[in-house]
Amino acid sequence: MKTISKFLIILLFTNRLFAQSPTHSISGNVKNTGNEVLPGVTVRILRMPDSVFVKGEITDIGGQFQINALENGTYLLDISAIGQKRFVSLPMTLDSVHRSIVLPAIILLPAKDIALKEVTVKAKRPLIEQEIDRTIVNVESMISSATSNTLEVLEKTPGVSVNINGEISLNGKNGVLVLIDGRSTYMSGADLAAYLKSLPGGLLDKIELIDNPSAKYDAAGNAVIDIKLKKNRVGGLTGSFSVGMSQGRYARSNGALNLNYSHKKVNLFANLGYGYEKNYSEDIFDRRFYNESSNLISSVDLTNDQVYKNKSINANFGLDFAATAKTTYGLIFNLNKAKRDGVFEYESKNYDAAHQLVVMGSGSTIGGDKRANTGINFNMLHKFNTGGRELSMDINYLNYGNNGNQLLRNQTFEPGGEFSDQENFRYRVPSDIHIYTAKADYAHPLKNNARFESGFKSSLIRTDNVFNYYDVEDGAETLNNTQSNHFKYNENINAAYLNGQKSWKKFGIQLGLRVENTNIEGNQLGNAAVTGSTFAKHYTGLFPSGYLSFKPDEKGNNTLGLMAVRRISRPNYQLLNPFLFLRDQYTYSTGNPDLNPQYQSRLELKYQRKQWLNMGLSYNKFKNTLIPITQIIDTVFVNKPGNVAGGFMVLLNTTVSASLTKWWYTNTTLRLSRIGLKGEAFNSAIDFKTNIARLEVNNYFTLGKTVSAELGGYYASRDFTAQTVTGGMYRVNASIQKKLWEGKGSIRISAEDIFHSWVYHNRSIALINSENFQTNRTDTQRIGAAFTYRFGKDTFVRKRRHNNNASDEEKERL
Repeated sequence: MKTISKFLIILLFTNRLFAQSPTHSISGNVKNTGNEVLPGVTVRILRMPDSVFVKGEITDIGGQFQINALENGTYLLDISAIGQKRFVSLPMTLDSVHRSIVLPAIILLPAKDIALKEVTVKAKRPLIEQEIDRTIVNVESMISSATSNTLEVLEKTPGVSVNINGEISLNGKNGVLVLIDGRSTYMSGADLAAYLKSLPGGLLDKIELIDNPSAKYDAAGNAVIDIKLKKNRVGGLTGSFSVGMSQGRYARSNGALNLNYSHKKVNLFANLGYGYEKNYSEDIFDRRFYNESSNLISSVDLTNDQVYKNKSINANFGLDFAATAKTTYGLIFNLNKAKRDGVFEYESKNYDAAHQLVVMGSGSTIGGDKRANTGINFNMLHKFNTGGRELSMDINYLNYGNNGNQLLRNQTFEPGGEFSDQENFRYRVPSDIHIYTAKADYAHPLKNNARFESGFKSSLIRTDNVFNYYDVEDGAETLNNTQSNHFKYNENINAAYLNGQKSWKKFGIQLGLRVENTNIEGNQLGNAAVTGSTFAKHYTGLFPSGYLSFKPDEKGNNTLGLMAVRRISRPNYQLLNPFLFLRDQYTYSTGNPDLNPQYQSRLELKYQRKQWLNMGLSYNKFKNTLIPITQIIDTVFVNKPGNVAGGFMVLLNTTVSASLTKWWYTNTTLRLSRIGLKGEAFNSAIDFKTNIARLEVNNYFTLGKTVSAELGGYYASRDFTAQTVTGGMYRVNASIQKKLWEGKGSIRISAEDIFHSWVYHNRSIALINSENFQTNRTDTQRIGAAFTYRFGKDTFVRKRRHNNNASDEEKERL
């Protein structure tokens, strides 16, 4: 611990010399003719010569604005406010000599009663903005977003992939930390997928994709995806609403309402959403079993059909209060409720070595679950001055409640169809999770383009999961203690970080270090038939990060970056629960309390040419790799998470964005990787290497002043996860939009997976004396329509961007 303390002290002083990239800025203040400051005024930076929107800001309580992180170039300043004439500045140039422009007071003249011809300014938000450390996707510019839920929007986002289990990856990196407005969902896997499906795409503003998070972020997750909800801050009431419906085999619908009211020191905002989904999933399994001489001894054909309905409502309410010109307090309340009901049916046929039918089976699962998730966040931001020195604090509480109830029926039949046996049982699975988190972040600008950041975070998680198994006979239910389980889990993580930045004319550097101490306790309570057990783990990790940037030309058109980070992936809470869950007669799943966290080290070289080319070459090394492992017990597949020794991934990622004509813009992403995994699972060696390719092409067409269209395609070559290889597949999407009422309204029509080609074909590897082949198809082929409308004064950004609040990583691991 002394070594860690010394290292932190050294870093505290040395990091005062560093920064990630050169910072250019334009700042000033806005007043009216009475010399009164004007808060809430819209300020836009437009690039010359085509007046394309670059960045924007809203003046604060004192009428001040500061727009940072601008590149070398010539810009216009466009300022507008209700009741005032629009102001457009003369051209201003930022370069290596003029790095910061501080403007004198800008006086806005009162608007006259007669209509005046205004300057025409092109300020359309681009779909994709490339920065050296992240990619920003403006969802509002994605036509098909209004007919999609958030998970489907992510699937269409360049660089993002979602597998058959709902697990999200970014540029080939699994274990992604997903944030919403800087706050974690505290979910992962199927739970996270279900939650994102309940959020209509109409609630989204933009998505930030961060490959290499700095020390300010939680060390958890191999990458970060931050989903930003729509918020405005401009005088008066503003908002938007959208309704959408799509039809595949079954219908889906969603609606979203976004409201914002700002007056003087108070800003209120709300996001409301409703979603209805009916979907299906079809699985076909072919399983074969062999003896030690590799001779076939039996096989099982299994067909699973599932149809389910999901209804959800979402509410997000927030308040910002500017107590002074420098201090703002915020309060946010979240509510998500969902009800899922469905029917799962299966049929099985078991054959001997001569492929003679031995036994048949059928079964069903009827039921679902109800979820109620609530959260409250208190936050504070204090700006000591206009130079960027600030302190932010967050306190967060979250509660996740889930009540599952399923009735299962299993029947077996003789080869001739004669009834043999029947087993009925019920699962009652209530769970309750409480999460308490607090954090603070301090930023201190230094002389000569340097900056120092530090902060801490502490979290406490308490989970209570009950899994009651009831035998059902003649309608009577009897608790089966042998199959039942009650699992409690407590976790405490304490973290602190230091981050230092420094920039020169062409060079920039950032160094950071995060320390995280983890303490966990698990308690499997016993009952009349099962002996209880406990476990505890305590560990501390250091997570350094470093960034170097170099701009070889005076205009800053080319940027080279070198990045190195160390990350951790902790198992989500449910994976530690050792209860056994039955899917069908031949498939079970269970948790593993002996799981250890996975560690990843990454080195990446990046190159960016303006906004049209972005390339990255990275090497990733994994230790204690977390993977799903399958064990075969008497023809039953038992799926259980585990750790294997290690793995690696070499990734080349290239994105090209270009305007081929005035009406045709295209974005193409190509990812080439080589991945490998080496270790052992249930005495079966895993030593596998393969090459993987991903190609995504999206085209955007401007067909007139009010009509635009999209046409995109995605191809994925074969992939592998632990003991499963997935074959190649592709999909094609298209959409068209018609704007109404000077852009305030729009009608959108979209077609998803036009050829219904997004079908999973999986085969097993490294299974002891067995093989498994699976085909999965869901309701991905759809056509939809949506209507959106914006009211009030249109704007593009809130003044206050909340920092990632105290609950970032914990929600991700539910």
